[in-house]
Amino acid sequence: MTELVSVLMAWAVQLSGYPAPSQLPEVVLVQHQRLVDEACGGQACKVQGWLPPGDRIYLDDRLDPVGNTMDSSVLLHELVHYLQRESGRFGSDCSAAIDKEREAYATQRSFLAAYGQHAPMFVVVHGLACAGPGGVPPTPGAPGHRE
Repeated sequence: MTELVSVLMAWAVQLSGYPAPSQLPEVVLVQHQRLVDEACGGQACKVQGWLPPGDRIYLDDRLDPVGNTMDSSVLLHELVHYLQRESGRFGSDCSAAIDKEREAYATQRSFLAAYGQHAPMFVVVHGLACAGPGGVPPTPGAPGHRE
């Protein structure tokens, strides 16, 4: 997995324009229910990857990021979130959260296109709703926050 993370990080850096981080995050495969419990506050959701505070990315253990390009793109999406956080480019308001998701999905689509694949990823940020202009996004791990 370490080699795959290195390769996908190179893709994430190239496609997103962020600088390479000083260290790579650890990737941990976990059961889907754990992702639902921690990333979605126990509410049913389609979460496949999650980057909580720290240097670990959690992926659904039903994914095969080594053998499946679509599953690799989920990890790449989370790596873009890692780069975003490392860069400090975005604030913490709701608008910034939506912009981060849009950027991660755009990078994921570019990666898939390089492999001749297309996935209908809509720029809909599942479960993320702003309280109003400048509203605060839901806290990661709280009900409603999904990546």
